[in-house]
Amino acid sequence: MAMTIRQRILKMVYPLLTTMGKATGKEKIVKNRQVIAPQTPFYTIPLQLNNGKALSLETLKGKKILLVNTASNCGYTAQYTELQKLYLNAKEDLEIIGFPANDFKEQEQGSDEEIAQFCTVNFGVTFPLAKKSSVVKSAAQHPIFSWLSDKTKNGWNDQQPEWNFSKYLLNEEGILTHYFPPSVSPLSTEVITAINQ
Repeated sequence: MAMTIRQRILKMVYPLLTTMGKATGKEKIVKNRQVIAPQTPFYTIPLQLNNGKALSLETLKGKKILLVNTASNCGYTAQYTELQKLYLNAKEDLEIIGFPANDFKEQEQGSDEEIAQFCTVNFGVTFPLAKKSSVVKSAAQHPIFSWLSDKTKNGWNDQQPEWNFSKYLLNEEGILTHYFPPSVSPLSTEVITAINQ
């Protein structure tokens, strides 16, 4: 599935969005400075991928994990390219999982199959994508994002995704360590430093 004209324009606008995010101070990174452990273990949460297969999070123990809510028609959609580059550069030590969601301005209307095809054809994505779901606080919120945005579960953080391409980093022991807002590039110094800690 090739990009639409709108998607091509959004891809061109992406560098401007990240520059504006820096200039306006919207890059509020939240850190687990005291390394507070979760109340509910992360690895027990069920996850179904967009191909219908289940992924046991237990298999990711010992790796850092970057969880990102994604959308195909967003100004930040070009981050798929950066996420894929990060994945290829660090996949021995880092797992990336994308969570397509239609929570912000109807920016992800495709089916799981259409989303997977769009990501592969236009961005070469090879990291796992979850089944399309909701990531904001509601009765329909994906269990992983419920865990990520509830301090009674993860130990310290209540920040839900502000927009598409919000990023959450877990360490090798399943402890949530960082929240990165959408305007922070996956290849930024802040993200790379956090992954290498």
